[in-house]
Amino acid sequence: MANNLVAIVGRPNVGKSTLFNRLTQTRRAIVSENAGTTRDRQYGKSDWGGQEFSVVDTGGWVSNSEDVFENEIKRQVTIAVEEADVILFVVDGSTGLTSMDEEIAHMLRRTKKTVILVCNKVDTYEHQYSASEFYQLGLGDPMVLSAMNGLGSGEILDEVVSHFDPNKGEEQLEAIPRIAIVGRPNAGKSSLVNAFLNEDRNIVTDVAGTTRDSIYTRYNKFGHDFYLVDTAGIRKKAKVTEDLEYYSVVRSIRAIENSDVCVLMIDATRGIESQDLNIFSIIQKNHKGLVVCVNKWDLVEEKSNDAIMTMEGAIRNRLAPFTDFPIIFTSATTKQRIFKVIETAELVFQNKNRKVSTGKLNEYMLPLIENYPPPAIKGKYVKIKYVAQLPNTQTPAFVFFANLPQYVKDPYKRFLENKIRANWDFSGVQLSIFIRQK
Repeated sequence: MANNLVAIVGRPNVGKSTLFNRLTQTRRAIVSENAGTTRDRQYGKSDWGGQEFSVVDTGGWVSNSEDVFENEIKRQVTIAVEEADVILFVVDGSTGLTSMDEEIAHMLRRTKKTVILVCNKVDTYEHQYSASEFYQLGLGDPMVLSAMNGLGSGEILDEVVSHFDPNKGEEQLEAIPRIAIVGRPNAGKSSLVNAFLNEDRNIVTDVAGTTRDSIYTRYNKFGHDFYLVDTAGIRKKAKVTEDLEYYSVVRSIRAIENSDVCVLMIDATRGIESQDLNIFSIIQKNHKGLVVCVNKWDLVEEKSNDAIMTMEGAIRNRLAPFTDFPIIFTSATTKQRIFKVIETAELVFQNKNRKVSTGKLNEYMLPLIENYPPPAIKGKYVKIKYVAQLPNTQTPAFVFFANLPQYVKDPYKRFLENKIRANWDFSGVQLSIFIRQK
């Protein structure tokens, strides 16, 4: 089920992106001395003490500035706070308390979420006493940190995971697909959901999920039976304004993490955009099945097979190297091929849970490997003798046992993956290939 979500908030240039990079052990967030570098949300995964959780970085909260993005950044921060389980409020210990810190603290005090006050840029323990002035924010004891060199990060992570709900993810639903319709605003998510839900109401009532605000709608008609996972499109209109993109990635995180298969909606009139790629990367990180739905196809003037092939090629090219996923061209308003989307999503769910027997794997793969062995490196010949599918994995994973696993490089792993896909249907599902010492 879903991970806990941690949001990092604060005014510009206090080190939020540096902290994000440290928690996720990446360098994805751009770090700069210039205030306001981060305007969009960065999303990543972190793990501490065996507990995996999601981290979202936000833009710096500003007021009465000349930044044209000020209002949108504030909305992003508000949404991140609304969706998060734990909030890291970052302040700058080297410059001290500011009126903007007080404004953010006033907003956070009104939430019912766990807020951890983090005093950053305390590069030595001698400077930790500079954090005392932040007591007046009324958010409890400030925790000192140097996101740059890692001082104090372990203590902060201990504090973060101590506030997680230990029962999260324990609720069990029936073993039927959980499908999330995700995508950028105005791609047609709401129209597609309404096309399913507004007909005969032979649908079981909503089931509350383990995550706050996560709702599963049981859909069981026309021979289909699945849970439709809550997305921004299913929420009440009072809670969503669909004319801006500020919420799309943060709220997609929840829907994606709670799903088995994601239907990524793309606007045919606009093509694949950076926001689509952001959401696709979240689907990949969470190892979910994928169906790409090109909506509003009725509004495209050129509907020939060549146009379809061109659009498919462009989508697969942008989402490469993962290209083995179904693409469906639909119109939610005319209900053209909408049930094809559900049928395909259910097939991807089956592919995600497909088990291949060890005997069949070895019978098919070993002769191929013998005919096309891994290339020799430094005069050393790699011999693969055995292959098996790993049990109890999020997505299908295969382990190949070899005498010199360190010499099997990524191109040959892709060769092995392509051969597996050629014989068994794993469309829409990522495969993991491991080479181990025999």
